[in-house]
Amino acid sequence: MSRVLILGAGFGGLELATRLSELLLGEAQVTLIDGSDSFFFGFSKLDVLLGRCAAERVRLPYTGLALPGIEFRHELITAIDPQHRCVRTQKGSYDADFLVIALGAECHPTATADFSEGGYEYYTLAGAERLRDALPSFDGGNIVISVLGEPYKCPPAPFEGAFLLEDYFARRGLRDRVTITVTGYMGAPVPVAKEVSEPILTHLNARGITFVPKRTVCRLNTASKVAEFAEGDAIPYDLFIGIPVHRVPAVVAASGLAPDGWVPVEKTNLATQFDGVYAIGDVAAAYTAKAGVFAERAAAVVADDITARLHQTPPPPPYDGAGECFIEFGRGEVAKVCANFLSGPKPTGTLVGPSRALAAEKGEFARSRRRRWFGGLC
Repeated sequence: MSRVLILGAGFGGLELATRLSELLLGEAQVTLIDGSDSFFFGFSKLDVLLGRCAAERVRLPYTGLALPGIEFRHELITAIDPQHRCVRTQKGSYDADFLVIALGAECHPTATADFSEGGYEYYTLAGAERLRDALPSFDGGNIVISVLGEPYKCPPAPFEGAFLLEDYFARRGLRDRVTITVTGYMGAPVPVAKEVSEPILTHLNARGITFVPKRTVCRLNTASKVAEFAEGDAIPYDLFIGIPVHRVPAVVAASGLAPDGWVPVEKTNLATQFDGVYAIGDVAAAYTAKAGVFAERAAAVVADDITARLHQTPPPPPYDGAGECFIEFGRGEVAKVCANFLSGPKPTGTLVGPSRALAAEKGEFARSRRRRWFGGLC
């Protein structure tokens, strides 16, 4: 049988394994490798941050995977040879006919001077827990949420943090003692299209949240509590929350797959320059936003492309770069960004909501993926 090797069991890797289980059961040997022992939805970090759920409760152990014909290996990947489609782990080596890189992007807080010492983040579970524990003692001052580099995972997340913290301090009766500012390199919030960014900016203004565009913090002066911008000015803070610089995992960088920082792929089918090697999700060069729903959609295209090659049938329709991302607004409401990056001459998008109905839809989104990948494990 043909051998398919999937590196990374996040949104993209899990959906790819699931679809191959459906399409090629009995026809291909599919192995899924991840260095972690469990999966969690990226947006669950917000639940941890707000104390809605403990970190151990949001983890879904890979031992619960319900994918017929898929072999999961909990192993640390130590080397990738894309030319020969060979992978080494701390436990052995694997050869593949088809190799799919779905290892995501990693946060590098040390890339911003003094951020690790003087700032907080909620892009990791540990970071969300640390910020959660700091919030109860914060009773007033300037909160700065800053995107520290591009590209980064989940474009709405900095604004979700701002809306949720505004709601948090309002419920504590401290809203008039807190200012909240969001900064970043981008010229508008979630700038996929003005139909998305303009409504978000309107909501920010209505909630008294300031957005400072085209400003990237390059250093924290922890002594004077000032965040210095690469553009030359600065902003004072009492609580600094950063969206860390993102990079491909070191094992991907060492493989030669990412000569310019991210893995270049064909827009149509996510294939790399190496025959039989694909890259999906956050590890790939950014034709779309780095978010789980786009990794999931890309996984379906790659699964269909591998199936077509094995069956010697015409290739599937090209990847359209479409997806819907939820964005928390606090106060029990959620909105949805509907975006399409590749179907037309330029990206398009709209913002739907916010509403409580969409909060319920987001909950069902998570439940449906748990059922699909883990057979309902929660």
